[in-house]
Amino acid sequence: MITPVHTAKTDYPDFGLTAEQRREAVFGHRYERPGMSDGRGEIWGYTDALAYSPGAMVRLHVSSTTPSCEISIVRDGADSSPVLTRKLTGVRWQDTPDQCSVVGCGWDPSLEFRVGEDWPSGAYRVTLTTQSRDGAAVRSHHLFIVRPHAGRRPRRVLQIAATGSWTAYNTWGGSNHYQGITGANRNQYATTVSIERPWCRGFVVLPEDAPRVPLEISPPPEAAPRYPHLEWAYASGHSNKYASAGWASYDRHFFHWAERAGFGVDLASQHELHFDPGILEGYDCVVCVGHDEYWTWEMRDAIDEYVERGGCVARFAGNFMWQTRLERGGKRQVCYKYRARAEDPVFKSEDPSRTTGSWEAREIGRPGAETFGLNATSGLYAGWGGCAPRGVRGFPVYRPEHWAFAGTGVYYGDLLGADGHAFGYEVDGLDYIIRGGLPEPTETSGAPDGLQILALGMSSLKEESIHLPADDRFLSDDDARFVAEILVGTGGDAAVDRVKRGAGMIVNFPRGRGEVFHAGSCEWVAALSRRDAMVERVTANVLARYLNR
Repeated sequence: MITPVHTAKTDYPDFGLTAEQRREAVFGHRYERPGMSDGRGEIWGYTDALAYSPGAMVRLHVSSTTPSCEISIVRDGADSSPVLTRKLTGVRWQDTPDQCSVVGCGWDPSLEFRVGEDWPSGAYRVTLTTQSRDGAAVRSHHLFIVRPHAGRRPRRVLQIAATGSWTAYNTWGGSNHYQGITGANRNQYATTVSIERPWCRGFVVLPEDAPRVPLEISPPPEAAPRYPHLEWAYASGHSNKYASAGWASYDRHFFHWAERAGFGVDLASQHELHFDPGILEGYDCVVCVGHDEYWTWEMRDAIDEYVERGGCVARFAGNFMWQTRLERGGKRQVCYKYRARAEDPVFKSEDPSRTTGSWEAREIGRPGAETFGLNATSGLYAGWGGCAPRGVRGFPVYRPEHWAFAGTGVYYGDLLGADGHAFGYEVDGLDYIIRGGLPEPTETSGAPDGLQILALGMSSLKEESIHLPADDRFLSDDDARFVAEILVGTGGDAAVDRVKRGAGMIVNFPRGRGEVFHAGSCEWVAALSRRDAMVERVTANVLARYLNR
C-alpha cells in the first residue's frame, strides 16, 4: 500500500461559532457606526481625499469620545517608515448623519498638515489611538495615497489602487453597493456611496492569518458549502467585506512584493485616471491588481489612450464588471448595478452608454475585453462556496513557450500558481474554443486582434449544491440570472444554463503602439505574498519587459 505524501485538509476551520452564528455571519448585515461601543469609547477618522500630491494639504476629520488622541502616520511599504507622530488635543464627538454612507459624515476637520515634498509615493496608514473608559486602548485606522511628482519616471511602475472597489465595498456607516440601510424599508444597497467616511475594519490592516475568500481545504464529499472568511469576520469583529476589497487584502501585497523585488513602484488612485489621466505619461508600465471591479468610462479612456500611444499595462486582477459615475468632484460614486435598467436615469436618456451597470450590457456597449482582453461576465467565481470548491488553484498552462513563462520551467498542462493559490475567487475570461489542444477566442468573443490565451481554468457563475437549499447559499444563481439577462435577454433557466460555465484566463495582446498582459484573477497577489516562485517569476518577466521596451 502506498501512503500519500500529502493529503488536502478536508475540515472547515472552527472559529467557535454556533450554527446560528455561522448563518448570521453569512447573511447578516453588520457594520461599524458611531455609538456602537455603548459608551466604552470610540475614535474614527477619515481624510478629505483619497490621494494627494507632494506638498498638498491634508485635512483629517476625527470624531472621538475623548478630548485627545495619538496620531501616527506610516508609509506602508516594504520598509515601513513613520512620517508624522503627534498628540492631538481638542478633538470631540461629532454628530453623524444616519445616511452617512451615502452623503458623507460631514465632520469638521480636526487636523491639517502638508504632505512632505520628500514623502515617497505610496500608501500612508493613519493610526488613531485613544482610551476607553476602563483604560484600554481604542484604535482605528485610515489610509491615504501620496501620488508621485509630475514628470517622467523612467524604469518605475505606476500601480493604480482599486479605490473604486474600496469605495463600493466599504461597509462603514451601514451601506455600500451590496447591502445597506437605504430605501423605504432600510434594507437596500446604496446606489450612491461617499468617500467622506472612515474605512471599515480590515481594509487598512489585517492579521497575516486572516482567511482569504478561496477555500484552503478540499471539502469532503456531500459537504454543504461554508464560507470561512465570513465566519472569521463575524468572530473577530471585522467587516464582512474585508476579504472582498481594500488595501490590506489586495493592493498592499503587490506593492510590498514589488518593492522587495527591487522594482521602483509609485502609487495613484483610480481618481487620477478619471481627473488627471496625464499622470500615466511619465511611465512605461502601469499595473492594476487584486479585486479591481469598479471603473468609470473616463478611467477606461485613460488606459486605452495610454496603450494606443505606446504604454504597457499589466493587470494582475479579476472581476472587471461595473461602470460607475463620479459626483461632487469624486466625493461620491454612483452604481445602480442590478437595478440600473429600472432606476438609473441615464438608462432612459438619449445616450444610455453611461448607465451604471455591467460593461457587457447592450446599452453601454463597451465590453471589458476591449480594454483588458477579458470580460467578468465570462468568468466570475472559482474556489469558494458552491462554485468549483475543489477546482484548480492555479492556471492550467497552454502556451508555455510564451515569453511571460521564461525561467519558470512550466510545461504544457502544468498548473501555474497552484502553490500560492493564484486562481480565484473571481476571475475574468472569454468565450473560447479548443483547436489542436490550444484555446482560441471565438469569433463572437469580442477579443482584441492578436490576443493569445496563455492559460485558462474553469469557473462558474452559479453556486450549485444539491446538499444545501437555495436560501442557504450565499451566491446562489442571482448573478447567473443577471448575466443571462444581459447577454441573452432573459434570466430564465435555459438562459442561465447557457451562461453559467465560465473561465479564468491569462492573455496577452498588442494594441496600437502598446501592449497588455492580463492575468485575470483576484488572487494573483495572494500568490505573490505567499512567495509562489512561478508567479513571482512571471510577474517579474512582465514588469521587466514593459520597463525595458
